[in-house]
Amino acid sequence: MSAIKTSFGFSSTAGEVAAGVDLSGRRVVVTGASSGLGIETARALAGTGAEVTLAVRNTADGERVAKDIATSTGNDALHVAALDLTDLASITAFVESWDGPLHVLVNNAGVMASPETRTAYGWELQFATNHLGHFALATGLHNALAADGAARIVSVSSTGHLISPVIFDDPHFTTRPYNPWLAYGQSKTANVLFAVEATRRWARDGITANALMPGVIITNLLRHIGDANNNAFSEDLLKSAAQGSATSVLLAVSPLLEGIGGRYFEDCNEAEAVDRATKRAPGSAPAGVAQDALDPATADRLWTFSEELILKATD
Repeated sequence: MSAIKTSFGFSSTAGEVAAGVDLSGRRVVVTGASSGLGIETARALAGTGAEVTLAVRNTADGERVAKDIATSTGNDALHVAALDLTDLASITAFVESWDGPLHVLVNNAGVMASPETRTAYGWELQFATNHLGHFALATGLHNALAADGAARIVSVSSTGHLISPVIFDDPHFTTRPYNPWLAYGQSKTANVLFAVEATRRWARDGITANALMPGVIITNLLRHIGDANNNAFSEDLLKSAAQGSATSVLLAVSPLLEGIGGRYFEDCNEAEAVDRATKRAPGSAPAGVAQDALDPATADRLWTFSEELILKATD
C-alpha cells in the first residue's frame, strides 16, 4: 500500500488545492465553520460550486460568515444550521433536519487544552467535543452519506495525538488527575481511529474517512494556552488559516483520494507511521502518525466503546 503523495505542501492554500475542482450538485457539511479553519475550509469548498452547510453553535456568527463566503466566491448555496457537539439533542436535531444525500462531511470543530470541564453526560469536554460529538454526528448521517455511493468524511486531528493514546479505563479523568494536554491528545488519537474504523465498516457503502494534521495556526483554538504570539511556536512553523485548511480540502476533493480511507495526512501528503514514544521538541514540525492510532483492533474497540457511551447517555 503506497503512500499518497501530492504536488502540494506546507505553504499550499485551500484555494490552490481546490482550484479547477467542480463539485456542483454536491452537498457538504463543515462543523465549526464560523471561525478559523472552518471558515477557510467552507470558503474553498463553496468555491468549487458545492452546496455548503455551516454547522455552528452560534448561528448569528454563521450567517455573517456565510454572507462573506457568498460574496467572495459568488456561490450563494450556503446554509447555516445550529449544532452543539456536546449536546446529543442538538446533534439529533441536526441529523433529523437533514434531507437527501450528503457527499462530504468535514469534522472540523474542536477545543484544545481546555480547563477541566464536563458535559451534562459527565464526559470530559475535549473527548466529548472532538470525538464523541463528531462520532454521533457521522453515525447519525450514515444513511445520507451512503446515499451518495462515494462520500467522504474528513476528520481534523492533530500532531497532538502523539501525546496520548485513548485511555479506555478512564477517558474522562474520573480517577486520574486531569491534564488538559493528555485529554487533548487522546481526543485527537480518537479522530484518527474513527477514520480507520469508519472506512472499514462503511466501505461497502462507498464511504471513506481520512484524518489530518492541519498545522499550527493562530486561531481561537489556542485561547486556553496563553499568548500564542509570545514565542509559543516557532514563526517558521505557523500557517495562515487558508494554508491550515488546505489538507482538509485536499481530503475532501482530490481525485487521488477516491476510494482511499483510514489514513492520516499532514502538509497535504500522507504521513509516515511512527513510534508514539518518539520525543518531539515543543513547537516542532509535524512528526507523523502514531502506529497505534492506525491499529484496526483499537479502532474497532473505540467504535464499540463510543456507541456504548452514547447509548447510556440517551437511555
